[in-house]
Amino acid sequence: MEHTDRISQLVSALRDENEALRDHAAASLGQMGMEALPQLMALLADEDVVIREATTSAIVRMGPVVVEPMIEAMQDDEWSVREQAASALGKLKDPRGVEPLVKALKDRDGAVRTAAVWALERLGDARAVPGLVEALTDGMVREDVARVLKKIGDVRAVEALIDGLMGNNWMVRRHAAEALGKIGDVRGVEPLMGALKDEDWLVRRNAAESLARLGDRRAVESLVPLLEDENEMVQETAEGALGSLGWKPTHP
Repeated sequence: MEHTDRISQLVSALRDENEALRDHAAASLGQMGMEALPQLMALLADEDVVIREATTSAIVRMGPVVVEPMIEAMQDDEWSVREQAASALGKLKDPRGVEPLVKALKDRDGAVRTAAVWALERLGDARAVPGLVEALTDGMVREDVARVLKKIGDVRAVEALIDGLMGNNWMVRRHAAEALGKIGDVRGVEPLMGALKDEDWLVRRNAAESLARLGDRRAVESLVPLLEDENEMVQETAEGALGSLGWKPTHP
């Protein structure tokens, strides 16, 4: 009984306005293990985001033993429970979380989809690539998805990233221009050459850097005009790229 009272006291402390006290309560509950889980699960639906996050922090501290309960929580009716479960699976970095998180990329709630993308970034598992590629069409999360695909660097994302590079979202274009160089697939060369004329300077810079990584001399002609670019960083990157491709200026 004493143990149960202690859990209840700590759960109450998660609601305290004092952050240090909340952190202490989360750490203590985490050490208590599965016995504290039922009471914590009830708090995942709390209307206060601070309490929800403190609760998730306590659950994550329990370690791999909570992976299965969190996967189960991904099916909950409450969006906030699904969101926090996704966040927990990301923090736990357990490969069992990949499949449910990929499914959550199609969740009806945007906050859950966002949490799932963030969690998959933490996991960095290539099994998520097909699901992430599909999510590139989701206006709410596509910028984050492009960033995660860049990080994972899987060849299966090339076609989708080329589409992103030619799309109307400048943030996606920036990530795609960088990702295509990291992945190193020759299919990226021509789209990247086209991106050297992008209206966004960082897209131009990233494209120039990626073309240097790809090492294809076909890019030389497209890179030369960037030596006169309005942005100094683009000029410098183009100069470095041209140097790496063996280009030398014709005039002294």
